[in-house]
Amino acid sequence: MKKIAYIEIDNHHAEVALAFMDVMDDSEEFEVDYYFSEKIKNQVGRGDSVFISDSSMILDQLKMKAYDLIIIGTIHRYFNTFLAITEKYNTAVIVHNLNFITTSNWVLIKKIFKADVLYRLKLLWKEGLLNSSKIYKKAKNILVLDEELTSEKYKFLPVFYTKNYKRVENKVLTIVIPGGVSQKRRDYERIFKIIQNARIDVKYEFVFLGRAKDHELEQLQKLSSHLPENTSIRFFPERVSAGDFEMWMQKADILWCPIRQEIDFFSQKEMYGITKMTGNLGDTIKYGKIAIFPENYSSKLEFIFPEQKNILEQFKELKNRRFDFQIKYNKKTVQENLEKILEGLIIT
Repeated sequence: MKKIAYIEIDNHHAEVALAFMDVMDDSEEFEVDYYFSEKIKNQVGRGDSVFISDSSMILDQLKMKAYDLIIIGTIHRYFNTFLAITEKYNTAVIVHNLNFITTSNWVLIKKIFKADVLYRLKLLWKEGLLNSSKIYKKAKNILVLDEELTSEKYKFLPVFYTKNYKRVENKVLTIVIPGGVSQKRRDYERIFKIIQNARIDVKYEFVFLGRAKDHELEQLQKLSSHLPENTSIRFFPERVSAGDFEMWMQKADILWCPIRQEIDFFSQKEMYGITKMTGNLGDTIKYGKIAIFPENYSSKLEFIFPEQKNILEQFKELKNRRFDFQIKYNKKTVQENLEKILEGLIIT
């Protein structure tokens, strides 16, 4: 049985690590050890194969076993540590921001003074920010989580599968907007206006499934007291528990994902669907829900629909639309595909 180490010590993308664990849980081909930060271990919780780690421990931990493959889940800091790993081991790196990894050192230095200056100076002086490009050159393989981002350079790592949830029949058309309620990555101001001006003849419930705070929370509170007829909203001033998130995602008739086309990462422009994957895509597959994305989001997937001008009518039209996620995204198929990819990463 081949041995893999999966590292996520950057306190990001716990959902990806958990998805990988779920798929590989009963694999008969691979044995996987997980090295997580304490924060992420507390989120995923389970397993004798999960070890607490950090940048000061991980190199010593990897020496203890002979791994055929090391997978690094996120490289947004600890660049010196990750460079040492890629120089010593057969390493595959998951990339979340394709423009960032091609940024020159000169540009990175200029970006330090754009925002979060003290934190970025720490990355430069203590954590080896200028080694970031070397890591991707030394890594044997670079991985992406969205199949549409694959190329000769970037290999697809399938980790999301559709769980066998019982379909919920709602009396009210339930539209779920997953993700933290912030203008930074999604256009919530436009959603508020659409709901506020809704003139509809069926009952809708809009669920903002992520923590709302600051200006967006104030807007939601104001909106809740001036809702049009046949419309209700639900929002969460505190962090949404895993149980509540799961319950509402199962209950959703449709997912509404008003992601911004462009966002900044390290003051570098990244574009969803082009240089960056949105976590909403993983949500859609995991829960087997059709979703509406912005018109400018490029996707060939049959369960992603571009937003139309009259989105309220579009919700009604799509309510009974079905896509059989189990054909392509059942666990067995995804696991077999993932194992083939992993086998190839070890051979190369």
